[in-house]
Amino acid sequence: MVTVLALRVALHRGHSAAGIVVCALCCAFFAAFLWVAHHRIRTLATTPRPAALGPRQAAAAVLCASAMAVCAVALIAR
Repeated sequence: MVTVLALRVALHRGHSAAGIVVCALCCAFFAAFLWVAHHRIRTLATTPRPAALGPRQAAAAVLCASAMAVCAVALIAR
C-alpha cells in the first residue's frame, strides 16, 4: 500500500529526478519485503514443523517495511 501511495504522489507532482529515485527505492524495498515473505511462506509450506522465524529474516522484514515508510514520507514532504 505504501508503494502505491508513493508512486501516486511521485507521479501527481510531476517528474523530478529525486521523486523518481525515491519511488524506485520504495519499489525496491517492497520487492525485498516480498522476497523475505515468499521465503518464509515456502518454508512454512514445505516442512511439517517449521523453525521459528530467524532474527536475520525478521530484521530484514522490519527494515524493508520501515524503509518503505521513510521513502513515502520523503515523497510526501518534498
